[in-house]
Amino acid sequence: MLLPIRTSISPRQTPYINYALVVVNVFIFLLTYWPHLDPLTREPEFLRSWADQFVLDPRPGQLYLWQFVSYAFLHGGLMHVLGNMFFLYLFGNNVNDKLGHIGYLCFYLAGAVFSGVGHTFLSGAPVLGASGAVAAVTGAYLVLFPQTLITVIYWFFFIGTMELPALYFIAFKLIIWDNMVEPRFAPPVAVAYAAHLAGYAVGIVVTVGLLATGLVSSSSFDLWAMIKRWNRRRLYRDVVASGYDPYTGRTTARQTRVKEVIKSAAQQQKEQQTGELRSEISDRLAQRNLPAAAGVYLDLMGLDDQQILPRQQLLDISNQLAGENRHAEAALAYEQFLAHYGSYEYAEQVELMLGILYSRYLSRTEPAVKHLEAAARKLTDPGQLKMCRDELARLQG
Repeated sequence: MLLPIRTSISPRQTPYINYALVVVNVFIFLLTYWPHLDPLTREPEFLRSWADQFVLDPRPGQLYLWQFVSYAFLHGGLMHVLGNMFFLYLFGNNVNDKLGHIGYLCFYLAGAVFSGVGHTFLSGAPVLGASGAVAAVTGAYLVLFPQTLITVIYWFFFIGTMELPALYFIAFKLIIWDNMVEPRFAPPVAVAYAAHLAGYAVGIVVTVGLLATGLVSSSSFDLWAMIKRWNRRRLYRDVVASGYDPYTGRTTARQTRVKEVIKSAAQQQKEQQTGELRSEISDRLAQRNLPAAAGVYLDLMGLDDQQILPRQQLLDISNQLAGENRHAEAALAYEQFLAHYGSYEYAEQVELMLGILYSRYLSRTEPAVKHLEAAARKLTDPGQLKMCRDELARLQG
C-alpha cells in the first residue's frame, strides 16, 4: 500500500480557490448525505431524495446537462469525500498557484465535465464524486511539476516513508496501476475508473497545450520543457551524425569543413546544456528540493567544471553534498566556493567544514591543516574554535 502525504514544494501564494473548492465539497456532502433504505426498493441509498437529480446518470431520459458539473460535488460516503479532498489539497494547491485563481477554477470545472463525458461514453452506470476533476488536477501537477518529490508512506510487512519523483508516482502508481492494472485482478467495486482515466487524460493534454502555446508560462522544470530538451538532443545527435550543420540545416560547403562544423555545433550544444542545467538547479532550489539540485550540480560539473553558481546556491549545494556524506564532491564544491567567494562574511566556517572533510573523511592532512589554520585565525564562536584547534592538535600531534 502506498499513500502520498506531501510534496516537496509549497505554493508561493495562498491557493484560495482550491481551499474554497474543498470547503464547498465538504459543505455539499454534509448537506446531501443521508444513508437510508429506499422505501420502495429497500435498497441502500446515500443521498437525500432531492439530490438524486444532480447525480450524473447516463441512462436514457435521466441525463441532463447540469449533471456534468453537479455530480462532481456529491459524494457517497465519508471516506469518499475525505479521500478526494485530501488528493485535491495535496496536488491542487500548487496547480492553483501556477494557473491563477480564475484559470484554476475553470480548469477544475472543465476536468469535472470532461471526466463525466468520458464516463458517459464508456460506462452506463450513474456516477458521483469529485475524483474525475481531482484526477484532472493531478494530471496537471504531473505536467507542471514532474520532477518534484512526493513523500509516500508504504506498508507491507513494515511501515516507512520514501520520496518518489512526481512523474513516476503519478504516471505509474495513480494512473496505470490504480486504474488499469489493479482493476483487472481486484473484485468488482463501484469505482468510476473511466471517469478517472478521462480526468487524467484531459488534465495532462490540456496542461501540455497551455504550456506549448504560452498561455501558461513554462519553466525548464516542467514536462513540456523536458520534452523539448529531449527533442533537441535527439535532433542534434541525428544531424551531427549525418554530417549536417545542426543549426542551419544546410550541408557543409566543403568536406574539409565538416570537423569544424561539428566542433562548433558541439560547443553550442554544450553551452545550451550548461544553461539548461543551471536553470534547472535554480528551479529545484526554489522548490527546496536540495537533493535534486545537488544531483544536477554534479551533472553540470561533469559537463563543465568551470561553471560557477551564485554564492548562496553554491553554498547550499555544498552543504547538501556534505550532509549526504558525498565527501569528495562536497570538498570540491567548498573549494570552488572559497576560490570565488573568499570574501564571504562567514568564510571561516566554510574553511572549518572543508578542513574537517579533508581530515576526517578524505585523509588529506596537508589541505586539512591549511584550511583549519585559516579558520582558526578568524573563528569567534568558542565551540567552533575549540573544534578547530582540537582537530589541528590531532593532525599535528
